[in-house]
Amino acid sequence: MTSQCHIPDAVAGVEREVPAAVLDATRASVLAVGVRRTTLTDVSRRAGVSRMTLYRLVPDVTTLILEVMSRDFAALLRDAERAARRRRTARARIAATTTEVVRRLPTEPLFRRVLDVDPELLLPYLTDRLGTTQRLAVAHVRRMLADGQADASVRRGDLDTMALTLVLLVTPFVVSARVVDDAGRDRMLAELERVVDGALAP
Repeated sequence: MTSQCHIPDAVAGVEREVPAAVLDATRASVLAVGVRRTTLTDVSRRAGVSRMTLYRLVPDVTTLILEVMSRDFAALLRDAERAARRRRTARARIAATTTEVVRRLPTEPLFRRVLDVDPELLLPYLTDRLGTTQRLAVAHVRRMLADGQADASVRRGDLDTMALTLVLLVTPFVVSARVVDDAGRDRMLAELERVVDGALAP
């Protein structure tokens, strides 16, 4: 499913709508040649729009790539949460959703392409700062944690701190997915779900 995104225009002070075709073309380019070799020229050709049109929409190709990654990750979060919706408590849903994201993200085509071709691009987001997708994950987890505190299945605590801690806790399980075989990873993910559930228990 494709969608449009809205990017703030710093000069005009309004949001500009980026067509789904442009986002799809950006994704296709990254999958084909990697992040570093993706250019606005390539995206414009794939999307069938002029470079000037793109320049009016976004300041640079990095902005487009981040939007595409955020779009893909947001869709993954929604799917993982839907898969866990039958769990009885919010805490159980958080543990199941978290584990499902950790299970699926390393196999997502865009993430795999970055790891294969441009893995060094991930380093700043592991050591220096939070990226767009990480902030999205923190906000998503915070909302679920609030639901858990409301139904008393999650212990009391500062939601911002708890959400950030959980995201940072599971990040290595995503980036290190290849260090274990499939059977070992299944066991590890089962253990991760127990760890998350236990850490959030009242």
